[in-house]
Amino acid sequence: MDRFHELGAFIAVVESGGFSAAARRTGESQPAVSKAIAALEKRLGVALFNRSTRSVTLTDQGQRYYDRTKPLVDEMDDADSELTSSTQTVSGLIRIGAASTFGRLHILPLIPDLLSLNPGLQVDLVLSDTVRDMVEDRIDLAIRVGPVDEPDAVVRRVAITPLVCVGAGPYFERRGIPKTPAELVEHNCLLYGGLTEAANWPFVGREGRFSVPVRGNLRSNSVETIRAAVLAGVGIGLFAKVSLADELRHPDVITILEDFMSDVRDISLVWPKRRFVPARVRQVTDFFAEAIARRI
Repeated sequence: MDRFHELGAFIAVVESGGFSAAARRTGESQPAVSKAIAALEKRLGVALFNRSTRSVTLTDQGQRYYDRTKPLVDEMDDADSELTSSTQTVSGLIRIGAASTFGRLHILPLIPDLLSLNPGLQVDLVLSDTVRDMVEDRIDLAIRVGPVDEPDAVVRRVAITPLVCVGAGPYFERRGIPKTPAELVEHNCLLYGGLTEAANWPFVGREGRFSVPVRGNLRSNSVETIRAAVLAGVGIGLFAKVSLADELRHPDVITILEDFMSDVRDISLVWPKRRFVPARVRQVTDFFAEAIARRI
């Protein structure tokens, strides 16, 4: 039996949830699908499915086989689509990952133009402040603010954004405005990140770069939470400038310690390691590279 036919039947059973549903999906008879799966299991020497009268589920070996083969089949379909397409437009699903606040402020507003230029495209926008595993979460394109610690990834830097230290007028009316980074030890500094991350903010002075240990009564792994708390007058925050957008023009928002700020963060487009990058991913990457550079 054709190996690709076996693989197609296997993926159809996994994604449709059963042999009958897979038969309807592929247009084959149920015995034909069952025969293909049996041949595949015999060739591999393992059971891929747990079968019962009520359900069909993957075995551990079956799950590993699906995780390895599904991306390969997708890449083959993408290659076929590129070669047989008679137009320059792209179509299909693309899954884009971005940080929550940055995605809401700067990526979501660009989606209408992206879809207008590519009406056959389907976008799954995943917003999370947690750095996701691109392969495990099937992310086609990640848009990152900050360092990219993925040596196998393809990284394209498209812009930079400076760090800014800000607080709200009501907070400074109560506590005063720090004139030097050292004075932050007397202030309520709101912290972004997990408990294991050091609470040191970077600055620069006459003798070069240095950091100041800070502390406060609120820490969160959500930029949105720290942002809202700073705007509400709870304390001082350190942000990539792109995370604040219009708030920097608000009369109650005050930027401080500007003479001591020099750090910037890269804004990068990231592809996971893969043998083949679909045309839609390349085209969407080019779109965001140009659009983000104009916007930031």
